[in-house]
Amino acid sequence: MNQEQKKIDPTKLPDNETLSPEEETPVSQSEESSEEKTPEASSQSSAEEELNLLKDQLLRTLAESENIRKRAQREKEDASRFAIANFARDLLTVADNLTRALENIPSGTLEENDPLKAILEGIKITERELNNVLERHGVKKISPLGEQFDHNYHQAMFEEEHTEYQPGQVTQVLQTGYILNDRLLRPALVGVAKAKSAG
Repeated sequence: MNQEQKKIDPTKLPDNETLSPEEETPVSQSEESSEEKTPEASSQSSAEEELNLLKDQLLRTLAESENIRKRAQREKEDASRFAIANFARDLLTVADNLTRALENIPSGTLEENDPLKAILEGIKITERELNNVLERHGVKKISPLGEQFDHNYHQAMFEEEHTEYQPGQVTQVLQTGYILNDRLLRPALVGVAKAKSAG
C-alpha cells in the first residue's frame, strides 16, 4: 500500500465493509471555517444595511431641517420687506390727491396772486417730501408713458389708435402705479395704442 492515503468512495464498498477512521475523507478546514462564518457574515451584512439605512435617514432629516430653516429665513425677510404694504397702499391716495391738486390749478391765475403761489409751492413741497419718504421705504412710482405695455405692472383701461406710439405702447397714464421692493403694490392704469384699422 502506498504511503499516500487513498480516498475511498463509501458508496462503492461492499455491504460488509466499512471505512476505518483513517480512510474516511477528511473535511477541509476551509469548508469548516466557511460553515462557521456564515452566521457571522449574515449578521454583519444586516448590520451594514441597518447602518446605511440610518445614514440615509440622517441625511434626509438634515436636508429637511435645512430647507425648513431657509424657508423660515426667507419668510422672515419677506415679512420685514413687505410689512408696510397696507400702510403704503393707504398713503397712495394722499399722493394721488396732491398730484391732482397740482394738475388742476390753472397756471395763469397765479401770476398776480402771491398767497396762491405760496399755497401752490407748499403743495409741491409736500408732494415731493411724501414721494421721498415712500422711496426711502422701498415704494417707487410706475409711470410708463411711451413704454411697452406690461400686464405684470400695468392695467389697460382702453385702446386707441395713435400716430406717435407703436401698437402695444402706453399712450396715456390715468393713474400712477407703485411697486414695493419689486413687488406690485398698485398697477398703473393706462391707455394702450392699437394697430390702425384697414379702413
